Amino acid sequence: MPTDPPAFLSFENVRFDYSGAAIVDGVDWAVGRGAIHCLLGRSGCGKTTLLKLAAGLFTPATGRVRLDGAAVCGPGDAVGFVFQAPTLLEWLTVLDNVLLPVTLHRRATADDRARALDLLELVGLAGLADRGPRALSGGQQSRVALARALIADPALLLLDEPFAALDALTREELQEDLLRLCAQRGTTALFVTHDIAEAVYLGDRVAVMADGQLRHSLSIDLPRPRPRDLRYDPRFNALCRELRHAMDGATGLRRAEAAE
Repeated sequence: MPTDPPAFLSFENVRFDYSGAAIVDGVDWAVGRGAIHCLLGRSGCGKTTLLKLAAGLFTPATGRVRLDGAAVCGPGDAVGFVFQAPTLLEWLTVLDNVLLPVTLHRRATADDRARALDLLELVGLAGLADRGPRALSGGQQSRVALARALIADPALLLLDEPFAALDALTREELQEDLLRLCAQRGTTALFVTHDIAEAVYLGDRVAVMADGQLRHSLSIDLPRPRPRDLRYDPRFNALCRELRHAMDGATGLRRAEAAE
């Protein structure tokens, strides 16, 4: 089994409280440079909060988040974020939506526009740059959101269930696009999902989260690049089964603790 690369993103005994309750409770986790890690868990387990801590949108009550060795103290250009919904601005074209992270800080240059057009081609939207978001399908809007997150060439990409609302085939296509783009650009990614098969297909490592804690960790020893038919491989199904049992165990532990 391959060894993990040195930590690029790390959580060091991180705790985050809200209204006196621990939403994230003592998390230690490390993501190697260029790796894709997935956080798997039920709704309300703390996955999105952990993602926002990595983005610098939240500050830990205790512990520390580090990116490339430096403490994360706030949002920065080194991090791209893809939200659950595409959150495109309806009054902007597709191209201008991709350029939004740039134009919030300065006027876009010809090089910026060329890079945005290249990204649109990479996500399969060549020729749609002048359309408005309402003229796009849900999958196309998600591709625009992915291109927008990559326009600043971030070293770290954070994704919060970005494909959850899409049909199964479009979702699989976008998973394949994400793997291809991360591999081409050497991007490190932390992907939040509640879908076990999605976590196994995307991840180099998967953590199961429950009640703000990481309850289980699994290295995904599957080849890269990952072919589409890998989803039907017995090894893939065995990994999905192990993670499902881990999720069921985390749920059982939570119920037992609540009964005490």
